[in-house]
Amino acid sequence: MKKVIGSLALIAALSSCNSVKNMSTSNVSDAATLLSSLSSNSTVQQVASLFSLLDTNNDEAISSTEAIGSVAENFNVLDSDNNSSLNLTELQGILSLL
Repeated sequence: MKKVIGSLALIAALSSCNSVKNMSTSNVSDAATLLSSLSSNSTVQQVASLFSLLDTNNDEAISSTEAIGSVAENFNVLDSDNNSSLNLTELQGILSLL
């Protein structure tokens, strides 16, 4: 129940953010739901699905403006090569932070 409420709160907050204006409401909702369901036992496929949802401009990287929730909060930690974007391998690091 807490995850559902958290997801709804995250979706509401994100829908008003300029950083996600380019994301469809469906993608934001799907990404928030998937992100809230991730745990340290999640699979690479689940992270890959999250990556696809967040990569709104399809450039094979997640910029800080595309990141949401705990990905945005931990962006600098996840960005291990300090290039201001996350590749799939870097995004997989979110699992160790959960």
